[in-house]
Amino acid sequence: MSDTPLLDAARAVQPKAYAPYSNFKVGAALRTPSGAVFSGCNVENVAYPEGTCAEAGAIAAMAAAGEYRITEVAVIADSPSPVPPCGGCRQKLKEFADPDVRVTMATTGGAELTMTVAELLPGAFGAEHMET
Repeated sequence: MSDTPLLDAARAVQPKAYAPYSNFKVGAALRTPSGAVFSGCNVENVAYPEGTCAEAGAIAAMAAAGEYRITEVAVIADSPSPVPPCGGCRQKLKEFADPDVRVTMATTGGAELTMTVAELLPGAFGAEHMET
């Protein structure tokens, strides 16, 4: 597994996830242009749709700090293969990241897969669609 500070941040927060229903803990970390790293973990709720994904938590922490651009992302989960962000989180990442931003998906067992935001969400809906 890569030994990068960003993946280390995702790895450190992953065990802190609140996942009493699925027991599927996910950690995410992102880097901004300033070099700051923000992390998040999934937080479940007995009313399943009300939970929060790890990527969304990291984005919320970034915005709370007054930063709004992402330059790199790492996501880790205890899974046999790297787990990509859900569809909603892909759209959230697209909101704050350029299409060429790398997203490294890793497992606690050491498998990794890196894709760009554009590869994860081809044909993405963006602010350019709102222009008149």
